[in-house]
Amino acid sequence: MSSARPPGLPLVDEMTPAVLVLPGPVTRDEAAGLCEDVRALLGSTGAAVVVVDVAAIGPPGLGAVDLLARLELAARRAGGRIRLRDPAPSLHALLDLVGLRFEVEGQAEQREPALRVEEEVEPGEPAV
Repeated sequence: MSSARPPGLPLVDEMTPAVLVLPGPVTRDEAAGLCEDVRALLGSTGAAVVVVDVAAIGPPGLGAVDLLARLELAARRAGGRIRLRDPAPSLHALLDLVGLRFEVEGQAEQREPALRVEEEVEPGEPAV
């Protein structure tokens, strides 16, 4: 039995995340539709991550925090997660303040230092 190859480049398609661009400040009524969009992107693309472009979200506030928390919850329920693209430093600080941690596109992961690595100390330097 033979089947046709799916269109597109398989390796590139697997590496290209689905992207949801927030159009600007979002009302509470629009949040449900955006959550549905996240679920649909995860389902249709088979991706594990949806990149949410928050550059146009406007000044950060609790409405933005609520929206991002809802999008993350919708993604988790669909078996994925969201990653933020272009968050303002103030939005990032507000999310940290309320205890929500999101992966940010282009940000290096924080990892523990390698084991058995020692810093070199010059003789005569005081201990810290």
